[in-house]
Amino acid sequence: AIRYDGAKVYLDGKADPPVPGPGEAVIRPSRMGITAADARLDEADSAGPFIPGHEFVGVVDRLHEEADRDLRRQWEGKRIVGSAIIVCGRCDMCRAGLSAHCRARRVMGTPAWDGCFADRFKLPLRNLVELPKPVQDDAAVFAAPLSLATHIVQLVRIEGKPYITVLGDSVAALLCAQVMARLNASVRLLGSRTEKFALCERWGIKHRHISEVGRRGDQDIVVDATGSGAGIELALQLIRPRGKVVLTGEPRPDQSGMQLLVEREAELIGCRGGSIADAMAMLSRGEIDTLPLITKRTRLADGPAALRPALDADQIKVLLEP
Repeated sequence: AIRYDGAKVYLDGKADPPVPGPGEAVIRPSRMGITAADARLDEADSAGPFIPGHEFVGVVDRLHEEADRDLRRQWEGKRIVGSAIIVCGRCDMCRAGLSAHCRARRVMGTPAWDGCFADRFKLPLRNLVELPKPVQDDAAVFAAPLSLATHIVQLVRIEGKPYITVLGDSVAALLCAQVMARLNASVRLLGSRTEKFALCERWGIKHRHISEVGRRGDQDIVVDATGSGAGIELALQLIRPRGKVVLTGEPRPDQSGMQLLVEREAELIGCRGGSIADAMAMLSRGEIDTLPLITKRTRLADGPAALRPALDADQIKVLLEP
């Protein structure tokens, strides 16, 4: 196995074979995808040891020793891919159909669950999906990043013929652009690696270098697959008022707040004020009590000193009077 010990990545030639528990399978991988996060493990500050890797195609080698004959017939020897998220199936999130947000979830390829960079690894059977015969291993190994792209389509409603920009030239970005282009949408990809633009030409997807794009604020949806703060900033410059920015699952180690937003699939919605007429209508009907919010009054003649109380955390609303 390839193992990370918390300081370095090394080849472990004496790795213990995994022992499947009830409802688990030992898998012999045939393809494994390496992500940027895997490649940067030597630079990480993570706990160890663990075996990395979460993108794979494999064959079910064996089940738990007490698995019945029907279960063995169903799974043993079958080509599979699978989800890297191990869930409890019992918490409120799992019961509500939101198992990706399981309260006790573990992710393979982390200290919580060894990954697939080994000659054998294990996963729960409910994580596995059998491969249709026509799908080759070289295609199936992209199942995990492709699932991210298809999930974005489920999260964002595509209406009319929206303008969609995908930021980045990672695998996730390129797959997302392909998925979006299949919908009734005008899709473009903005990247920095011009050698990857040939792929966009192959797929008939518009593309430009990320440094050449205008910031007109006219895009309906922007998918940021860069994993960087610069990507978020550009996305917000490109999006139209009330447009939607989607942050993908790309790790954002320098932005813990944004990473939590990604993991929880929360919506971040901007607001810039509304109708003054609507506000006046509520005030005129006496529906809102505002007078207790006034905590201090200052005089215009006091000059700059009149403004300073507004910086006091104990104040709510400071009024300036002539």
